[in-house]
Amino acid sequence: MTAEATGEWHGWRTAAEAALYGPDGFYRRPEGPAGHFRTSVHASPLFAAAVARLLCRVDEALGRPARLDLVDMAAGRGELITGVLAALPAEVAARTRAYAVEIADRPQALDHRIEWLPEPPPRITGLLFANEWLDNVPVEVAEVDSAGVPRRVLVRRDGTERLGEPVAGAEARWLERWWPSGGAQGTRAEIGLPRDEAWAAAAGTLDRGLAVAVDYAHWATARPPFGTLTGFREGRETAPVPDGSCDITAHVALDACALPGAVLLTQRAALHALGVSGARPPLELASTRPAEYVRALAGAGEAAELTATGGLGDFGWLLQSVGIPNVLAAQGQGGGPTD
Repeated sequence: MTAEATGEWHGWRTAAEAALYGPDGFYRRPEGPAGHFRTSVHASPLFAAAVARLLCRVDEALGRPARLDLVDMAAGRGELITGVLAALPAEVAARTRAYAVEIADRPQALDHRIEWLPEPPPRITGLLFANEWLDNVPVEVAEVDSAGVPRRVLVRRDGTERLGEPVAGAEARWLERWWPSGGAQGTRAEIGLPRDEAWAAAAGTLDRGLAVAVDYAHWATARPPFGTLTGFREGRETAPVPDGSCDITAHVALDACALPGAVLLTQRAALHALGVSGARPPLELASTRPAEYVRALAGAGEAAELTATGGLGDFGWLLQSVGIPNVLAAQGQGGGPTD
């Protein structure tokens, strides 16, 4: 295939930005993200119910304000924020102002209470929740050459790659601090600086309340030596080709995103703290109230999926409180998640 057919060479950040969010980008397609991959939101309504309980805790910590903001970053087609509103107690729902932040057009049937925005509103008092947003903030990819020098990876529209110039400036400093290569040829890293900046900007919209990022994550103690850049299409993992045909994602160095005072947890620990567990209902319930037993058993299965080791339960939760005490966990740490 000729260069004219495949396009010019770009860094992965530019290429992914166009492929995901350009006029014909993946995230503007009518089927939405749910047509290609399954998140915790799609796995079970228990997830939205847990976020609703978290919002209620934030509401209590804020002193039950007259207006309680709920902001859903990268809202997809509004599945999460719709589920949270439905799970809220009526008194809390009546005071909640709901905002869905998404570049795609507003779904026609979306609840009229939800305001659809391209970016978060300023001066939030309440909860900003970002489920699987940061992994789709495009980043540069670096690869170590034969001389031990990290270089930017350049890519064409068909996915062909080559090495570009050495990583320099703020990106080089980020790599040295958060993902040092050790000089081994062929090792790769995703330079998470744009995600750090995006998270700081989102959390900065809070006047008072809590900002939460939930994502595929890795930690400074165990960075993957060859990076995590990949693609998804129609429920299957695929090569990351920046032509708009697939999702392009990479796990998040969530510890690098964390601002002072942040708490890092696994999803398993966070959901357990919010009352979601995979415990089976007592067997005697099967004979005394069989319908209730079947419902409880189904719920336990869904909870087990949301908290599973090696699966969704290993996701990272980054919690950033502003002007309120920590409402979810007594302790956290900056270098890795707390189970």
